[in-house]
Amino acid sequence: MTGSDKIRILKEKGLKVTPQRIAVLEAFDYTFGDHPTAEAIINLVREQNPNISPGTIYKILEAFVDHDIIKKIKTEKDIMRYELSTEQHHHLYSIDSDRIEDYYDEQLNRILNEYFEKRDIPGFKIEDIRLQIKGKFIDKN
Repeated sequence: MTGSDKIRILKEKGLKVTPQRIAVLEAFDYTFGDHPTAEAIINLVREQNPNISPGTIYKILEAFVDHDIIKKIKTEKDIMRYELSTEQHHHLYSIDSDRIEDYYDEQLNRILNEYFEKRDIPGFKIEDIRLQIKGKFIDKN
């Protein structure tokens, strides 16, 4: 994501563009599609910006979640992870290593969306559907 993309996202979501917010978005560029913890984001941000406090970074992460810029993912071990991806996808979660990988499957998305379009859940409006598929990654060697 370019610098202008980051600025555009913040403006579109109604957030003030600040160096701290840009730095947090930039940290996701270095996670290589991983689902980092807040601590990992803090470490990445503070490598380049040592004066940004962890509290500020936590507040920025929460603001990004509130404004639908990033998503929270809670693991089985109650560890909060974050992701920047906005495409509909699901997660493969390894119960032995706590590893999370994105799983994209258009057919699965279609099945889930069609299923819930036909069902009315009284008093509830679905905004997003994401499955967490638990298992273990197996080496293919």
